[in-house]
Amino acid sequence: MTYRIQNLQQIALAAVCGVGIAIAPAIANSATPTSQMESASLQIAQTPGTIVDVASGNDNFDTLVAAVQAADLVDALSSEGPFTVFAPTDEAFAQLPDGVLDALLEPENQDLLTEVLLYHVVPDEVTSDELESGGLDTLNGGLAIAVEPDRVIVNNASVIQPDVDASNGVIHAINRVLVPPATLAELQSRMAEPESEPIPGLW
Repeated sequence: MTYRIQNLQQIALAAVCGVGIAIAPAIANSATPTSQMESASLQIAQTPGTIVDVASGNDNFDTLVAAVQAADLVDALSSEGPFTVFAPTDEAFAQLPDGVLDALLEPENQDLLTEVLLYHVVPDEVTSDELESGGLDTLNGGLAIAVEPDRVIVNNASVIQPDVDASNGVIHAINRVLVPPATLAELQSRMAEPESEPIPGLW
């Protein structure tokens, strides 16, 4: 493993330790099947460049790129890698409950945003034909992978375009944002007002 990957893993450890939580492996939940229309509508150009370059060059990832910039992870995800990124599309971010994305993008919640983003990053290149049902370790805990004949489920998200190549790894576009349970609990605590309701709808 390269020095740069070790640096990114140190960022992940610092993010987790900064709020004093431990991320447990996620348990797969049912995900919305990928429709033919959804797959056909997602056209991601596979252009040369790093994962950040490829994401920046595609309109489907504007929100993800903004989040990576806000978390100060551009240089880390532009390093040698290799990485696998399960990349939520703009539509995936739009499905978050009201206020959650805005809260994550607040400077005072940068640690939580970093945790969320690193939960989507695997410190190795794993193409779609290498994915297997079971667990997969990210830089911030474990994901549950279910490989089915017509789709791949990652926690509660579906892969809607696999194997978008980059010079330092591969991107698999997904239709939901993956949020570690402990991170969600901490975010909810920070957003809470007296008698506020829990944040719904993430799984």
